[in-house]
Amino acid sequence: MPDLEGGIRRSKRLNKSQENPISLAPTAQRGAGRGPAGRGRGCRVMNQENAKPFVAGVRGRGGTGLELPVKQVVEKRAEKLLAVEEEGSVSPLPEKIQFGNSPAYKGAVGPDAFEVAMKFERRNNKGCSSNPPYEWQVYSTLNGCYGLPLVHYKGQQGDYYILVMDILGPSLWDVWNSNNQMLSEEMVACIAVEGISILEQLHLRGFVHGDVKPENFLLGQPGTPDEKKLYLIDLGLASRWRDAASGSHVDYDQKPDVFRGTVRYASVHAHLGRTGSRRDDLESLAYTLIFLLRGKLPWQGFVGENRGFLVCKKKMGTSPEMLCCLCPPPFQQFLEIVTNMRFDEEPNYAKLISLFDNSLGSNVSLRPIKTEGAFKVGEKRGRLHAELEDGGQLRKKIRLGFPASQWISVYNSRSPMKQRYHYNVLDSRLHQHVAKGKEDGLHISCVASSNNLWAVVMDGGTGFTSQVYELSHNFLHKEWIMEQWDKNFYITSVAGTCNGSALVVMSKGAPYTQQSYKVSDIFPFKWINKKWKEGFSVTSMTTAGSKWGIVMSRNAGYSNQVVELDFLYPSEGIHRRWENGYRITSTAATEDQAAFILSSPKRKSQDIMQETLRTSAFPCTHVKDKWSKNLYIASICYGRTVS
Repeated sequence: MPDLEGGIRRSKRLNKSQENPISLAPTAQRGAGRGPAGRGRGCRVMNQENAKPFVAGVRGRGGTGLELPVKQVVEKRAEKLLAVEEEGSVSPLPEKIQFGNSPAYKGAVGPDAFEVAMKFERRNNKGCSSNPPYEWQVYSTLNGCYGLPLVHYKGQQGDYYILVMDILGPSLWDVWNSNNQMLSEEMVACIAVEGISILEQLHLRGFVHGDVKPENFLLGQPGTPDEKKLYLIDLGLASRWRDAASGSHVDYDQKPDVFRGTVRYASVHAHLGRTGSRRDDLESLAYTLIFLLRGKLPWQGFVGENRGFLVCKKKMGTSPEMLCCLCPPPFQQFLEIVTNMRFDEEPNYAKLISLFDNSLGSNVSLRPIKTEGAFKVGEKRGRLHAELEDGGQLRKKIRLGFPASQWISVYNSRSPMKQRYHYNVLDSRLHQHVAKGKEDGLHISCVASSNNLWAVVMDGGTGFTSQVYELSHNFLHKEWIMEQWDKNFYITSVAGTCNGSALVVMSKGAPYTQQSYKVSDIFPFKWINKKWKEGFSVTSMTTAGSKWGIVMSRNAGYSNQVVELDFLYPSEGIHRRWENGYRITSTAATEDQAAFILSSPKRKSQDIMQETLRTSAFPCTHVKDKWSKNLYIASICYGRTVS
């Protein structure tokens, strides 16, 4: 959704024509919620109809690290809000607010005044021309959900959409800053218990938050009975994990160029562009807890355009033991459980809460954060062993082991045919192996490289009528490729080496009618997505060091393609794609990442069984066993996986 604060920050000068600066009455008789931080405008308002004064305030986003009096904070905030945007003057905020049958709000102070938060969104902002902002629709749907601020009214007046909400106190970021950037184990354990309870209720309503972090957890207003209550705000990135009509879990997908959340606290799956689900909120909560307890996360400090890539890589490379080495055991146990959850797995919230039992003080009334959600919502929490599933079976971990470089081989079921492989082939020996294969009626079906040595697979089932290849020190030698295109040869296999050389195989007899390729320093998903829309499909890909080489072709025979990209072997994603009828058609890997293209054929023929294998050495000891089951090598690469 549009971010008002982003536009305000671009302002150049103050609007001197505004008569009344924004201020905040110091009295508050109602502990309530406030609007999401940093996304709205505030003013003092009063309910004229009922002659009962209200005061509306606005608070800035946490993270300034300043302990300012409330009035000072709001007045400084007002200087930003009463600004002029670069492209022209902002319409003045209404002096009186009323929509539908709501009370009329107007600025006032008095002994009976209490505070609410008002969010203003200009109707000509992106995404708001015909409907209120998406976030406000989510707030309306979830109104009354435990742990979320209450929405009083919403509507439109003049040039603005307006939302009236409860106003809250400081964020956990503010509290952390005001406590010398250190919180006690008991307080963070209370935050864990109540945070899990709030997320449980949000999830029960069918939504995931999508941006769990210290700035989005707020306490109630100081000096009120709710000052120790915890609230979750900012639903701008919330999404449904459960379809509203059918009640079923949303489908799994991955779009590597899409990121939603905050880099520091986002789940690894969010970094990789996977569809959000309940596990992502819990993983972000785990990072939030560890940050509040330790004061820092190992991936802080990365800068630049590839910051997200570096942070995700660091998260994947930091084991729970390393990350939680200075934390009490429950925090490591929590992290291990939530980072190994499956996409559609239902969290055991009671089990997660029970991990922190021994970290909480025995006197409930003295706890620094109220944990009433753990007892008022849901069933009584029983103590469960953190390492076991409910059935007592050790669960299989999704993220396990240590990163390693391995051979990744893919096998397809086929009618019996002749297949031959060679590995650890020097440049000087490549020609003799290929020539011998041609004499036996075989053509190259796939190639790969490890330690600057080649692996070549040849078989009789390619359908190719003629074939040429080139070894070049240039990665995907453009002039030679274009020369072969002119002769009606098409790229059918490619492989690159660590030193930048490449082996390009081009064939006649392939069904392709047009080709395009790209060399990139990062996996070029945006380019791939663009070419998909133009009717191309990925038919080959490889890497050379950190560079990616992607070949796309028209008339490849696929109705749809998807990508699985990960810093480790994406086992869960591949199996989910298999369940939906996709099969791996291209593989490639760098020292950091492994990528798989999975395709759905246009012609629904007999189902092709597919298997994958990861081995430290070329899988020569396994291939013959696969052949005996009519499984043949379809694709192979060497690179990032996990031991």
